[in-house]
Amino acid sequence: MEIVNRQATFNYFVEDTYEAGIVLKGTEIKSIRAGKCNIKDSYAIIKNNEVYLLNTHISPYEKGNIFNHDETRTRKLLLNKKEILKLNNKLTLEGYTLIPLKIYFVKGRAKVLLGVCKGKKNYDKRESIKEKDLQREMSKNTKYR
Repeated sequence: MEIVNRQATFNYFVEDTYEAGIVLKGTEIKSIRAGKCNIKDSYAIIKNNEVYLLNTHISPYEKGNIFNHDETRTRKLLLNKKEILKLNNKLTLEGYTLIPLKIYFVKGRAKVLLGVCKGKKNYDKRESIKEKDLQREMSKNTKYR
C-alpha cells in the first residue's frame, strides 16, 4: 500500500528527497496498511535536532476499541544526525519546507519520503498545467497511430 501526496508536486518544486522511518503506535500501522491515511495538508519541522511530522491524518482502526490513537498527533521521524543537520541548514537559510511526498512500506516498516520543497507561484502552477496537457495530448496522438 502506498499513500501519495499528489498536491505536493503541484504546489511545490521538489529539490531533494529523504527517506525517513516513522515512530507509530499500535493501531496506526494497521490503519496505514488499510490505506486510511491522508498526508495532503501535512508537513515536517525540526525541533531540538529531531524531525516531527505534523497534520498527518491516520484514521482510527475499526477493531482497535480502547487502544486507538489520536488521529492528527505529532509523529517523530527517524533520520541520521548528519541528514537532520543538513536539512536544518537548508530550512533555516534558504527558506525551504519539508513536505511528505508518500508513505510506503519497506520490509514491513512504514517509511516517509520527505521532499525538500520550495513553493510555486501561480504562474508556475499554470505552466505545469500546460505541460501536463501537452503530455496528455502527445500520448493520445501516439496511441492512435
